Amino acid sequence: MEKTFIVVDVETDGPIPNDYSMISFGAVIVDKDLKKTFQAKIKPISEKYKKERLNFLKLSRKETESYEDPKKALTEFVKWIEDNTKGKLVFLSDNNGFDWMFMCWYLEHFLGKNPFGYNSTNISSLYRGLTKDLNANFDSLRKTPHNHNPLNDAMGNAEAFLEMMKKMPKK
Repeated sequence: MEKTFIVVDVETDGPIPNDYSMISFGAVIVDKDLKKTFQAKIKPISEKYKKERLNFLKLSRKETESYEDPKKALTEFVKWIEDNTKGKLVFLSDNNGFDWMFMCWYLEHFLGKNPFGYNSTNISSLYRGLTKDLNANFDSLRKTPHNHNPLNDAMGNAEAFLEMMKKMPKK
């Protein structure tokens, strides 16, 4: 079965969905040129937020409140996925426990469906298995700097994943 790997990164104003908000996300389809990308900024869904988190991201609450409606952004994301992919989707993230938690919750809550199903893959874990080193870090495989812009972070992770794929046995 054909698979499409999509690297996703999210930025939030707090630690858990619903109590706090996903404020942006980026996605990159893993293919030879990494040109198929998606990015959205989403307005908060909760009154709660961690000021220190927004400060870290160099954002104000007022700025995030001007972002796009979550349902509209997620509908556009799913349409982008449908227009650009074939086969089974594979959700990839560097911190998939966090990124998956937000994306899964938002997709199910606002759209009632998750095109990725119920599975995700952690790129760091994959790299550690590939190198047989539990402390290994794949940052050296990135070309795009990790700067908490979710599209840049997803792109760097996709670049690293492409490099890992070159080292994996073909089956």
